[in-house]
Amino acid sequence: QINFVACQLFALVAAFWFRIYLGPSHASSAVRHAFATLFGIYFAVFCFGWYSIHLFVLVLMNYGIMNMASIPNIHRYSFVVAMGYLTLCHISRIYIFHYGILTTDFSGPLMIITQKITTLACQLHDGIGRQAEELTAEQNRLAVKTRPSLLEYLSYLLNFMSIIAGPCSNYKDYIAFIEGRHVHMKLLEVNWKQKGYDRLPDPSPTGAVMYKLCITLVSLILFLTLTKNFPMAYIIDNEFLDKTPFLSRLGYLYVVTQAAKPKYYFAWTLADAVNNAAGYGFSGVDERGTFRWDLLSNLNIWNIETATSFKMYIENWNIQTAAWLKRVCYDRAPWYPTALTFILSALWHGIYPGYYFTFLTGILITLAARAIRNNCRHYFLSSVPLKIAYDAVTWVVTQLAVCYTVAPFVMLAVEPTIKFYK
Repeated sequence: QINFVACQLFALVAAFWFRIYLGPSHASSAVRHAFATLFGIYFAVFCFGWYSIHLFVLVLMNYGIMNMASIPNIHRYSFVVAMGYLTLCHISRIYIFHYGILTTDFSGPLMIITQKITTLACQLHDGIGRQAEELTAEQNRLAVKTRPSLLEYLSYLLNFMSIIAGPCSNYKDYIAFIEGRHVHMKLLEVNWKQKGYDRLPDPSPTGAVMYKLCITLVSLILFLTLTKNFPMAYIIDNEFLDKTPFLSRLGYLYVVTQAAKPKYYFAWTLADAVNNAAGYGFSGVDERGTFRWDLLSNLNIWNIETATSFKMYIENWNIQTAAWLKRVCYDRAPWYPTALTFILSALWHGIYPGYYFTFLTGILITLAARAIRNNCRHYFLSSVPLKIAYDAVTWVVTQLAVCYTVAPFVMLAVEPTIKFYK
């Protein structure tokens, strides 16, 4: 954990240096690719030691597939090899380390690399192996028309900005960032002359980075206090179950679930800040004219904590993983896309039984929430008080449904999960 934080803080400093001294106007794309790749490899070795060999093996295996496989099958072969290798590593963790989380846990970076490999393979298949009319608007926009060079491939998968904690980004966005077109492309979507500008503005990420670092600091404080004092394991303690009334147990369940979140808020927000500091993550201008740096954001804390539907909650939690699941599974599944997407999400996370309890329960919760919303919500839109009452009730139900669904994710094993559900 100390190595992780040290690497991310060093990556933050390196990212500012990268943007200022190795910006597109000061260095060629090849130099930027090479620097990003070499620093990423160094961070991986520093953090994970010899375990980092798994990252490099998977990357090189799939580079071979990308260049040798036929285009109609490139996404299938890449998916099977990447997910298969990731699953074998997950299996080694559960049997060798007996539910322990390694201090040198290389599975996180391996999961991100798996996302990137399968994303690129699908988008390459869209760009070369399919007709434009067969694609959705998003698939058409993100389709990759040529196979990347080895340097581009390594830079996309192993760059220092995302090697430790992600997030997964689209290949075309990353290449546009390295080549210096990333911000310019987004700015061209706005008519600046109507806004009184003579030339395109030059948005700085510094404000966004400072804001995200403040969130990171608060999350770290909450992790060191709240998380440590409210462990999830206490909700299945025999004395707690015997002496605590049911409603109090539900209240405590909500508290311990909240206490489990700060570590994710910390890691994902810091990773987002690192990318922004390098100049990556600009997403355009909002209706108020504010520059937005949330292209790579992995969560929206306000929408999570105020969610009034299960769908709204999961759309704002681990956003880039949800986007990956949609692009490689939901949009391409021939049948049962919701079920297959949840199953893939469970498999990607690992083989701990708790993950499957969580994601299989998530299928049922999603279908139930969709049915209730479609059949009942319109009755409560006729007046403001009814709408407020509906939102209040659905907020409580959503938060409890999330607690009920994710508790096994934290507890991992079968026995505590069954005890919790009883």
